Amino acid sequence: MRKTDKKLDNQIRKALTVVCEIALEEVDGFQWLTHVVNYDKFPQSLVVTCVFDTKEAYRKAMEAGRDHYLVDLIQDELFALNIGIKGENLVRFDSEEACQIEHKGKWQHRL
Repeated sequence: MRKTDKKLDNQIRKALTVVCEIALEEVDGFQWLTHVVNYDKFPQSLVVTCVFDTKEAYRKAMEAGRDHYLVDLIQDELFALNIGIKGENLVRFDSEEACQIEHKGKWQHRL
């Protein structure tokens, strides 16, 4: 990773930490989030994964429109870094439960 990529990644991580702290307080069932990116294809390659505890918690959050709320939060924080991308390409949703069932809890393989 180039020095400029590392600096940008740190900024993204800080912005997403803010989102995570808000989401933990505001969105039932939300657990954590992470991101992956290929800086050779940035910003199009940036993907943020929001993780819920169960599939049911995610389903309920979707029904309540909390998925849109999370996408908006993420976009707002990234926009403050002059990173503008569309939510449908930017954010994925998943659950601890699904990872456990499908990948035996190994997130590095799932992401």
